[in-house]
Amino acid sequence: MTGPAPAANGFAMPRPGGGGAAGNPAGGAAGNTAGNSGPDRGEVRAGGAGPAGGAGPAGGGQPLAADAVVELSSQQQALRIAAILSQLDREFVGLAPVKERVREIAALLQVDRLRGRYGLSCARPNLHMCFTGSPGTGKTTLALYMGRLLAELGYLRKGQLVSVTRDDLVGQYVGHTAPKTKEVLKRAMGGVLLIDEAYYLYRPDNERDYGQEAIEILLQFMEAHRDDLVVILAGYANRMEVFFRSNPGMGSRIAHHIDFPDFSLDELMQIADLMLAQQEYRLSPEARDAFREYIGLRMGQPRYANARSIRNAIERLRLRQAGRLVAAGGRVGRDDVIEISAADVRGSRVFSGGAGVASGAGRSGPGPREPVPGSGFGSGS
Repeated sequence: MTGPAPAANGFAMPRPGGGGAAGNPAGGAAGNTAGNSGPDRGEVRAGGAGPAGGAGPAGGGQPLAADAVVELSSQQQALRIAAILSQLDREFVGLAPVKERVREIAALLQVDRLRGRYGLSCARPNLHMCFTGSPGTGKTTLALYMGRLLAELGYLRKGQLVSVTRDDLVGQYVGHTAPKTKEVLKRAMGGVLLIDEAYYLYRPDNERDYGQEAIEILLQFMEAHRDDLVVILAGYANRMEVFFRSNPGMGSRIAHHIDFPDFSLDELMQIADLMLAQQEYRLSPEARDAFREYIGLRMGQPRYANARSIRNAIERLRLRQAGRLVAAGGRVGRDDVIEISAADVRGSRVFSGGAGVASGAGRSGPGPREPVPGSGFGSGS
């Protein structure tokens, strides 16, 4: 791919390319990777033997004779898939176990397609997934990549990502939930439906809650339309475990469980570097030391959200830099509007113990966190 790609919201990686109809990743993928819903995160295509050509997973490519031998890595589709996975490696910081699991899934699907060309049995695998981890660890971004990958392999017609929460699925009165849920499912057909904090669908303490109705509709569609829809449930691991125990039908339909670890301080610095470079800013040497100290403090505060907190912190740095330059007046050059100073970093309340610093502030890694419904991330930046 040529040229820099825009930084992803909530994660330290560019969007997967650009161009292509409706933000197709085949020509480069698209769409915001965090905070948006529905079409927000873009869409995908595949060419050749993929869904664009109308070939199913078992039928991609010409049939092979029983004694035929294939150089798997040289196949045109394999090269395109390798390019997607290489981009994943380049643009995702850390997350080695997550990347390895994605490669395993891609390999299984490639071999299944090859089995189909030999005329062997290759029943479509269950591709519904559960992503667990803290906010800002790249779950939505990876869901976008999975859509691209599955479309390229011919397992999805389009591969678009539709991202929703409870409010998009559950109604407020009798008869409201079914049409809301079915409308979301209609938009997601042919692609990936990501349900963030899926455990909020189930509220056993409220007899009048309609979340169970949405769950039942989802279960029906996940089974009946498994050839045309991949559902990914996302949230905290402990809460997802409770959700699956309370809804065994949902748990039995999830084949792939992928956990997203928190980022280390060094990885968060790499993420910051990527985001700053994309926006054509840089930290002075003193500012870099100060920002590293800032991250160490921020990791111990409430509402810390991994890469999402880094993104928000950079927005605050830009505000403070601009305020400093305008207040100073006088002559300003190109380097002045690029460089972030140590004063811009240390202007954060984090250094003065503000923004509700937790007792563990300053430790080298994140501590246990629970979601705070309705709270914004990035407080204390």
